[in-house]
Amino acid sequence: MGYGAWKRSDFAAYSKRMNRSVGEDGKLTGSYSNQDMFKAKNLDPMLNPHGVIRECCDSEEHPDTLPVILALDVTGSMGQAAVEVAKQLNVIMTKLYEETKDVQFMVMGIGDFAYDSVPLQVSQFEADIRIAEQLDKLYFEFGGGGNAFESYTAAWYFAVHHTRLDAWKKGRKGILITMGDERLNPYIPCRGSHSSIHAVTGDVTQGDIETGPLYENVAHKYEIYHLNVDHRRGYDEEEITKSWRKILDQDHFRTVTLDNIAETIVSIVKDEYQKNREAAAAEVMLYTDSPDTISW
Repeated sequence: MGYGAWKRSDFAAYSKRMNRSVGEDGKLTGSYSNQDMFKAKNLDPMLNPHGVIRECCDSEEHPDTLPVILALDVTGSMGQAAVEVAKQLNVIMTKLYEETKDVQFMVMGIGDFAYDSVPLQVSQFEADIRIAEQLDKLYFEFGGGGNAFESYTAAWYFAVHHTRLDAWKKGRKGILITMGDERLNPYIPCRGSHSSIHAVTGDVTQGDIETGPLYENVAHKYEIYHLNVDHRRGYDEEEITKSWRKILDQDHFRTVTLDNIAETIVSIVKDEYQKNREAAAAEVMLYTDSPDTISW
């Protein structure tokens, strides 16, 4: 997986097959409801997280992979935000490829482990039109419950336990961006009404997975961001912000609107890519300046 490259022409051809039109600005034109865009009626086998490892590997074509996970809240209130990401996916990828040819995207669907039958969906890491194809396969269960949060940290859990990144071998982190409109969940329940960690991932855990310790584990391998989508006129804004800021600083927790989701994703990935380049340059300089280095 992860072969190929993003091309606007491929996106235009794929969109045509899906009976969609692409404007001159690269975005999908027209208005789409969640049901128009995401037609899946259940979990697609390609997105099943049970017992899998997703890899982001370097290759001759992509020698310096930058792994990016975009985890979308697929519960009832978040449909239009996911539609906006789908409409602007071509813009996101085109702008990123201006900076790096090695970015690879994994798409996740996040629900609620306490209430949903399909609380987690995961694609492969891809670099080409397969990103759009897998995004379209997301199943919107329109679930969630009355607990004021969704299982956002399921993305963290899967990322640290079920991915393998060549970037880690170089001492570099992946990028993990969750997107939703609820508070940070304080834990992932070991067992819910319709699902369990074991049933969904195949893992056996001793109990609920607490958010604090999980973050400490994941933060060693990923830069973690959350985009709080303000599309309900400030609904629960104070408590949402308070819950996330217990873990994430101001830069890593950002409130966005449907209008600036895409540009925020681009900004985050570009900034992290630049940090990686600067770190790599510093490592080279440190090596060449070392007194133990032999020059001939």
